[in-house]
Amino acid sequence: MKLFSDILPVLLTSYLALPISARPAPIQYKRQIVGEPVGPEIDNSNLPYQAVGPVGASGNVYGSSSLLGNAGDSASATNVGPDVPANTKPVSQQVGDYELVPGQDQEADLGLYLDFSNDPNPQAIRGQNGGTDPGPRNEAIQRQNPDLLARPGTDSGDIANAKWPMGLSSARSGTGKNSGWARQQNSDELPIATAMAGVDMRLSPNAYRELHWHSANEWSYIMSGSVRISAMNQNGETFLDDLHAGDLWFFPAGVPHSIQAGPDGVEFLLVFNQGDFSEDATDLVTELFLRNPMQILAKNFQTDVSTFSDLPKDQRYIFNGSPIEGTTEEARASINGPTGPLPADQSYSYHLSAQKPYTVPGGSVKIVDPTTFPIANNFSVGLFTIEPGAMREIHWHLTSDEWNFFLAGQGRVTIFSGPDASRTFDYQAGDVGYIPVVSSHYVENTGSEPLVYMEVLQSPRYTDISAAQWLGLTPSKVVRETLNLPQSFIDTLPKTKQYIVPGDTNHTATNFTRSSYPNAALNVSSRSS
Repeated sequence: MKLFSDILPVLLTSYLALPISARPAPIQYKRQIVGEPVGPEIDNSNLPYQAVGPVGASGNVYGSSSLLGNAGDSASATNVGPDVPANTKPVSQQVGDYELVPGQDQEADLGLYLDFSNDPNPQAIRGQNGGTDPGPRNEAIQRQNPDLLARPGTDSGDIANAKWPMGLSSARSGTGKNSGWARQQNSDELPIATAMAGVDMRLSPNAYRELHWHSANEWSYIMSGSVRISAMNQNGETFLDDLHAGDLWFFPAGVPHSIQAGPDGVEFLLVFNQGDFSEDATDLVTELFLRNPMQILAKNFQTDVSTFSDLPKDQRYIFNGSPIEGTTEEARASINGPTGPLPADQSYSYHLSAQKPYTVPGGSVKIVDPTTFPIANNFSVGLFTIEPGAMREIHWHLTSDEWNFFLAGQGRVTIFSGPDASRTFDYQAGDVGYIPVVSSHYVENTGSEPLVYMEVLQSPRYTDISAAQWLGLTPSKVVRETLNLPQSFIDTLPKTKQYIVPGDTNHTATNFTRSSYPNAALNVSSRSS
């Protein structure tokens, strides 16, 4: 084997044999000086980069100076090499070369929804705005996000990213065989989400989420299946309940609790009141035992250290268990202590699945906040079902950011932040959205199925401002002279909150005068989850 000292002269000779034009320009790397310098400044700009490649390698990692743009007869900039396959799709800037989707040739400021779902070659064109996208690109992502690829002409300025698909989060597996998984969204994934974070968790039939507690408040919505939860408060008052899809639970910070899936398993959504919360930083009962000296455990629990000889060697996290035993009432009776059960008005669960929705033209809504779920003292939620073509009216919230989760269907949202910034995002089931406090927004159903999503607020009451109601309750002269709107329109402005407004499933429709379009009186659905 040759020594490096034997190879070095060969390397230097090879480098010096290169013409000056073929050598890389020297790069200055200088040591950052903090405080008083302690030695001579380091300058390695004259050291060549001529790394030894693998056996059988040929050629040079550097290109010739003839590739420079001002070197005369240089290589064509459009000559695609073998490492980048030539794009065989049309690259002409002529819109006529492409089959545009309905509405794509219309004025950009109309902001019509562009359905790229079946477009084999979606393009960044909206009216006279944008241009072609020859690639490389991820077309599946572009089909899901038409308002980012060909954004409405009304989008303006700088709005932080407000979408995170949970499907892009890493799913951490449980410790038992096929016991379940959890994936999360926090400010690492969605930096704008500073006040809340979410976790999507799946427990297989009869599996447990290990006994634990948190530094943050935990609010939960059950998406499918059933679960038994239990907890104890600082007074030793106990709690246990069996919940099903559409129900809620809430555990205040520090309250220890258990979660076990029913016979069909369970999937639930967790929302925490800390934007940087991490599911991996939960306080676990196994770690409590593993991180304290065994003598201390024996003293604390008044037993012999041999009691703990078979402790788990690591955290259980999510693991398989035996089927749930006993009825709800039997299980409650088995855990009661001298202080008895938790008072009913402090219950850690709320059976939202049994709440009848409030129906309006275009959809329905269920609202739950501390008015009806007192223990969740700063969590307020609106669960909306929006019929195809309809939309959650333009509104904003007074004191809280809004954390969204899309449970079914698809929709889009334009976020406006004063004085002049707005951006439009598209969402599918499983996506997280986030809207800063007092930023106006709507949620439009852009699909053919009902859109179901939730608005989670950090607020002791669910509150919002309706843009239409505000203008309807403002002197008409002020509205007319500010916006140059006809009085005939101002007379139609509502004086009540609409929540949802009906629409048309035709994405190119522009007339929504109730007497002028066929879907103005959409069938109201009782669907709520």
